[in-house]
Amino acid sequence: MLWLLRHAEAVDGFPDDERRLTEQGTRQAEAAGRALSVLGTHVDACLSSPKLRALQTAQLACEPLGLTVTPEPALAGEPFDVHALTAGLGDVLLVGHDPSFSLTLHDLTGVQARMKKGGLAGISKGELVVLMRPAELAAITELAEKVA
Repeated sequence: MLWLLRHAEAVDGFPDDERRLTEQGTRQAEAAGRALSVLGTHVDACLSSPKLRALQTAQLACEPLGLTVTPEPALAGEPFDVHALTAGLGDVLLVGHDPSFSLTLHDLTGVQARMKKGGLAGISKGELVVLMRPAELAAITELAEKVA
């Protein structure tokens, strides 16, 4: 399974590589990780763009999954070869940017969808299995907290 998580909401400004998450972005990233955990998702590895907002998103999302984040320059925003990048890694969570993630989603599945900041897509064998916006990820975690 391949998971694509677009970085969460970040502050505006320059330099672009150093933009950090907003409070809302922090909540979005935490919700993505908790939702993946609540859903019992198995992830073997997490690769992230080295840009600060993506690294922060990855670190917050990977905490409940017990994963270490590996910075990957290929995910910095330009098109990338997803097969070469994930070869031999098993189930992978990639954290990065648009438009490269929306283009990758289309290339792998044929789906025309724009990934929202903090949005998550799950792809298996060329099929889009799930596409969730930040609000849906937050709803999953809120429901899980009520049930627990």
